[in-house]
Amino acid sequence: MTRRSGRLHSKSENAQIQKGKITKQNRKKLYQPLSKRQSEKNQLVLEGVTNPCILIETPEKSVNKSSEESSYVSLTTRDNRIQPSPLPLLSWGTPEDVWEKMLGKEQKYTHSKSFMQLHPRLAPRMRSVLLDWLFEVSEVYTLHRQTAYLAQDYFDRFMLTQDNTDKDRLQLIGITCLFIASKMEEIYPPKLAELAFVTDGACLEYDILKMELIILKALNWNLCPETAVSWLKLYMQMASMNNNSDLLEPQFPQEIYVQVTRLLDLCVLNINSLDFEYSVLAASVLCHFIQFETVEEVSRLSWDALEPCIDWMAPYVETVARYGEVMLKDFINVKHNSHNIQTHANYMTMLDEVYQRESQSQFLTPPNSTEKSTAH
Repeated sequence: MTRRSGRLHSKSENAQIQKGKITKQNRKKLYQPLSKRQSEKNQLVLEGVTNPCILIETPEKSVNKSSEESSYVSLTTRDNRIQPSPLPLLSWGTPEDVWEKMLGKEQKYTHSKSFMQLHPRLAPRMRSVLLDWLFEVSEVYTLHRQTAYLAQDYFDRFMLTQDNTDKDRLQLIGITCLFIASKMEEIYPPKLAELAFVTDGACLEYDILKMELIILKALNWNLCPETAVSWLKLYMQMASMNNNSDLLEPQFPQEIYVQVTRLLDLCVLNINSLDFEYSVLAASVLCHFIQFETVEEVSRLSWDALEPCIDWMAPYVETVARYGEVMLKDFINVKHNSHNIQTHANYMTMLDEVYQRESQSQFLTPPNSTEKSTAH
């Protein structure tokens, strides 16, 4: 569910340009700002092959399986959430294989809020401020939601591998995670100098390159998780599609999608969101917009699996509802894909209101019967 197909399509077009044939006009385009160079939505064109190659499986391949494939098989047998795939018939893959690999990634790319215990000089609010700033930078450079959520995943998993990190290094780690994510997801990622510029001199280009290598080694180059927003987009696609459509084409209304993603953005800023798997977090967000039966059908998650996350999310839903509906923003040279661009709102103010609601609900909650004093 990423934009790799678009990158391959762009690569094939660039390969047709011969060396020495770059005109002055083309050279000018290369140095335009990112907002001027943002391409329109790429469509994956599946063409029939008239003379397909026939692959004969060797005995070694039929007997031996990679460790990654073995993890998918073992996951299928032990995870009671994995039932027959909810995916429809696909023209580009087997529904069962795609579904199992997506769930296998969630088992492989683990995250936890326990990393705060490894960094006594950091506070949970520092993470919220950093992610809020990364969302804002993503909107300025018209980066996609998947890019911002990849950066969030890289940051949280990287912090699990470190200890005693000083707060002065958080911005460097965050902007480097966004730099890596943009190179993974964007066709035209922002330049290194651009990302160094938005830090207002706090991070130099050399520092970002040095931190990039540190993060990549710490993550063991595992850079392709299924993020919360990728799960959410998949669920909404399946909930909105008809029998004759394909998952590759947008099915859901863009106006509804931006409402749902705003709630997800706000939830992700809280470190307690790491208590839940990305698929559970996305399904719980969607439960507040469509019927639960539909969510259960497209996610294969029961009410027991979603109830803790839905209850935790209640004050976030109330806060977002108080701010009214969010408008679909227009971006230069982004005509049909604007809903996929990461946007920024006054999330920190909203998050403070959430904390107030949580404290009030705890104060108003009556004690258990065993805790009540007995009158004599």
